[in-house]
Amino acid sequence: MDALLLSRLQFAANISFHILFPTITIALCWFLVFFRVRYLVTRQPAWEEAYYFWTKVFALTFALGVVSGIVMSFQFGTNWPGFMEKTGNISGPLLGYEVLTAFFLEASFLGIMLFGRGRVSERVHLIATLLVAAGTTMSAFWILSLNSWMQTPAGFEIVNGQFIPTDWLAVVFNPSFPYRFAHKLLASTLTAGFLIAGLSAWQLLKGSATPGTHKALRTAVAAVMVAMPLQFVVGDLHGLNTLEHQPAKIAAMEGVWETERGAPLTLFGFPDEGERTTHLAVKVPKLASLILTHEWDGEIKGLNEFEGQHPPVAPVFWAFRVMVGVGSLMLLVAAVAAWQVWKGRRRAEVVLPKPLLWTLAGMTFSGWLATLSGWYVTEIGRQPFIVYGALRTAEVATHVAPANIALTLTAYVVVYGLLLVTYVGVLKYMAEHPVKHAPTDLTTAELGKAGV
Repeated sequence: MDALLLSRLQFAANISFHILFPTITIALCWFLVFFRVRYLVTRQPAWEEAYYFWTKVFALTFALGVVSGIVMSFQFGTNWPGFMEKTGNISGPLLGYEVLTAFFLEASFLGIMLFGRGRVSERVHLIATLLVAAGTTMSAFWILSLNSWMQTPAGFEIVNGQFIPTDWLAVVFNPSFPYRFAHKLLASTLTAGFLIAGLSAWQLLKGSATPGTHKALRTAVAAVMVAMPLQFVVGDLHGLNTLEHQPAKIAAMEGVWETERGAPLTLFGFPDEGERTTHLAVKVPKLASLILTHEWDGEIKGLNEFEGQHPPVAPVFWAFRVMVGVGSLMLLVAAVAAWQVWKGRRRAEVVLPKPLLWTLAGMTFSGWLATLSGWYVTEIGRQPFIVYGALRTAEVATHVAPANIALTLTAYVVVYGLLLVTYVGVLKYMAEHPVKHAPTDLTTAELGKAGV
């Protein structure tokens, strides 16, 4: 493997690990705001209990996200020095805004949110939680603005090989940004929702559930049921935008080789770039054109029109199907769970059939799978460009010896693998031993009612 491929694999490994945690924390903190508000309004200890438990989960997840993000940022210099040299006038300020307006906001109030209970007023504690939630969302705003600009660059000119901003509003609010930002926020809601529902289901199965577990489970199921249909709508709008600005990516996603009207939808198949065809394809006539253009005879450009300028087809093709497949399964499970919860809405506790509880527990991290596959579609689908249509990835790669990159890549994979296993193990332990994470000032009577 050459330095270019190894650098791409190393960055992919790092960002794959990193993105798992912000995908949870962006929405999880808004769940915490809801739990906190519900406690202040109702004064039911169960809401306080849910808030306290999931604050611990947030802290653990946030820490891993920050650490892996710092490591990833170094790779702009080690693996992609040409990127900052050429685009630094745009990417540098956007990353700086993310630090100034988001990271400082989160860091400033995270301590109050985690350790301020009993030390500051309830109003200040709620405001701290709200500001941390706002900070996580602002962080996503700036990072996705930069990444979207790399997908659909706008508001710049190239002078002596340097990307110079000419319109910052066009840079920040580039053509794909609104769709990608909305898509990411909904993805985070679904990821955090299934995490809460999955761990809560696990507690019910293991007999470690508390009143806070039931409150959290109801909230998560309701949030997922609202967000899932919205995600399909936003995904459709995002697809229309991608067809307009990145037709080669769409062609790879759908395995369309020749430009045609009324293009069929390929459900399954095996793309072959050597023979420029998809073997054993299972197709639905005209459905691709209907979905992508909203017209039965809409035109879809084929990969053969982008020879040398289209992404690797098979990874994009299959990642897209994994994303859609997992998303559809999440919608089905959410609908069943929402129906069961609604039927028992008058009960204090959530009572779900055991098969459904096991299904929810098994899908605890389903949001991760959908997010990663969608991210691969986005990032691999941009190739061979790092700034779409303007700067090729090969032009900015490092000249470090491939053996050195392979060594650090191996180290990253081993360390991240251990951290991931440990993270899941800690969540499992916390779910099975909620007494260790209950609010310290709950009375003995309240703990008894909670079953702990």
